[in-house]
Amino acid sequence: MNTDEKAIIVNNLTKDFKGFVAVNSISFEVKAGEIFGFLGPNGAGKTTTVKMLCTLLHPTAGNALVAGYDILRQQSQVRKSIGIIFQDPSLDDRLTAYENLRFHGIIYKVPS
Repeated sequence: MNTDEKAIIVNNLTKDFKGFVAVNSISFEVKAGEIFGFLGPNGAGKTTTVKMLCTLLHPTAGNALVAGYDILRQQSQVRKSIGIIFQDPSLDDRLTAYENLRFHGIIYKVPS
């Protein structure tokens, strides 16, 4: 991916949770190599948007490409192309660091 390419393209992405619209038709682009800040108050839909871009949530409407891959049709390729750390860890404190990595690799089908 060269610097003229888009790392992320989001078109009218929407997420509705049983009548509550968490993300309402958001659109934006991020160029490859660009530093991008995603800011807003609590409840603005930042985490929901990021989860959709990471393929952890399915959007209600709209579409997005991450690293050139469609977040709905090419989930495996999206996941192989990104790395993300959320604010709240999802690690199991009963497992070692290696076991946690292995576990998450298995559930997200990351080749070993």
